[in-house]
Amino acid sequence: MALITVDKAELNYGLQVLLDKVDFTLEKGQRWCLIGRNGAGKSSFLKVIGGEVTLDGGSVNVDRGVRIARLAQDLPDADEKQVFDVVASGLPKVGELLSRYYHLTSQGEAEHSHDWVEQLSAVQSQLEANDGWDLQQRVETVLSRLRLDGRVRMSSLSGGWRRRVSLAQALVIEPDVLLLDEPTNHLDVGAIEWLEAELKAFDGAILFITHDRALLQSVATHIAELDRGHLRSWSGDYRSYLEYRERALAEEARHNELFDKKLAQEEVWIRQGIKARRTRNEGRVRALKAMREEHSARRVQQGTATFDLAEAGLSGKLVAELDNVSFAYAGKPIIREFSSRILRGDRIGLVGPNGAGKSTLLRLILGELAPDSGKVKLGTNLTVAYFDQLRDQLDLNKSAVDNVSEGRDTIEIGGKSKHIISYLSDFLFSGERARTPVRALSGGERNRVLLAKLFSKTANILVLDEPTNDLDVETLELLEEVLDQFKGTVLLVSHDRAFLNNLVTSVIAFEGGGTVREYVGGYDDWLRQGGQWVEPQAPEAVPGDLPGEAQNDSENAPASASVKPAKKKLSYKLQREFDALPAKIEALEGELDVLQAKAGDPNFYAGDADAIDEHLQALAAVQQELDACFERWAELEEMGG
Repeated sequence: MALITVDKAELNYGLQVLLDKVDFTLEKGQRWCLIGRNGAGKSSFLKVIGGEVTLDGGSVNVDRGVRIARLAQDLPDADEKQVFDVVASGLPKVGELLSRYYHLTSQGEAEHSHDWVEQLSAVQSQLEANDGWDLQQRVETVLSRLRLDGRVRMSSLSGGWRRRVSLAQALVIEPDVLLLDEPTNHLDVGAIEWLEAELKAFDGAILFITHDRALLQSVATHIAELDRGHLRSWSGDYRSYLEYRERALAEEARHNELFDKKLAQEEVWIRQGIKARRTRNEGRVRALKAMREEHSARRVQQGTATFDLAEAGLSGKLVAELDNVSFAYAGKPIIREFSSRILRGDRIGLVGPNGAGKSTLLRLILGELAPDSGKVKLGTNLTVAYFDQLRDQLDLNKSAVDNVSEGRDTIEIGGKSKHIISYLSDFLFSGERARTPVRALSGGERNRVLLAKLFSKTANILVLDEPTNDLDVETLELLEEVLDQFKGTVLLVSHDRAFLNNLVTSVIAFEGGGTVREYVGGYDDWLRQGGQWVEPQAPEAVPGDLPGEAQNDSENAPASASVKPAKKKLSYKLQREFDALPAKIEALEGELDVLQAKAGDPNFYAGDADAIDEHLQALAAVQQELDACFERWAELEEMGG
């Protein structure tokens, strides 16, 4: 049964057609990935599904009772709110009550004044009136499942942990449909793999947008590509879809070629002399008019970016040599006795948790930072170009032309001179878009501006810090090809597993506690050689401090599945349930003994058949209830009983 049905959806932004009579159906258990070029309208379509954008035509029908949760592209603020408050805010109306109850019951015994008792009583009454106890249990369950400590402040969490909090906020309403727009942004590989497992375990329906091809291939069961206002759908994984799309585009090109040939013949016919016009068929004239209109309305597929690198002269054969290099920050070891020899033409990927020290190692390699111990020897004729993931090199108030040209009218690439507008057209910028302030461009367009600026500079060492963010898949694949043909050295920081596998010749991995090792091959090769993703524990509330005070550690990254949260104090209702379970278990055990004794009587099966069946059913029911009580007792004890 369809949870959401989109019927003949139409959406236009100015002259740009984003949705042209689009049909789409989302059913339980399906995991759709929405793909398409930057600017095709993917995020807008997601907002249409979520009810945030109104269609110009058509309709979106959501089945009665279906709950939709959207995981925002931006991370929640790193403020002083506690994790429990942020997660509970996902519950309308009751969320604020739950937060008040949580903070009241977290206070120390000395603070239990008469006023505190009155406040707690008032909150409990309101929670009981709004089914709040069941909702509180739901919040606690989600926190436990995602291994989050509700007392920790958001300001102490890394980007990966804040993404985990935002997912908990979405899951707490127990949604039937989960919408995600670029969920891997700001996450390191460990957090991406954790998110991948969570999405595959979700039993509802998912519609997500991502540029991470490894996540796409692993999670998606269906593919929908938004292309020139139309939605091309496919039931299957991403690899099989690529083969289908190749055939579909070839068939479209063949159809257009035949159509254009027919149109040209008809245009010749209509322009024939007087004799031909005397005998022309008016039906044929009307058909020609319709063909002209169809040709005029045809939306041609956006071209593929084409760019080349402006390479400097070759560097020396040795780029850098590190000999037992160590470096610590604020007494914390970042790199311990690391040695490596980087040669011209190497393409090296740096992997590790956010904050592990990848940028520090880059600065050591390039001689911008002196090690605490050990030696760094640099090669000769090194010319470096940077790609900054924060895009700090772009002036947001200037256009793409002004950012890239830096006062030049032409760019020299491969010994040939190109006008700046022609150069930017290789990066899919029209003349109008190239003169638009960068502030008004999308994330993908800003990345293309930065690539254009980077590739316009002569360099023999490229330092790329998360270059894949916000790029569509086709541009990603082209970037891989260009970097693969680059004769210089590439130092790459990326959390895109497919990008690393396809490009790098070796991996430098941060494996925790300052341990840094180098492996031959890409990301998967690192894992096959015994590489491990070792991460620090999540922040926890500091014992003895005020409730909810957390350690402020900027190096914290998402923890592995083995990390367990601190036990939490049970709610009033759960504590009463926990205290009552032993007596209930004892009573059930007594009842079960009586039933089993009767069933063990030698004359039991000589009685009435219906009575025997009824007794056995009662025995099975009591046994099942007893098992459930034992499971619930263990669950509450784990939660903090």
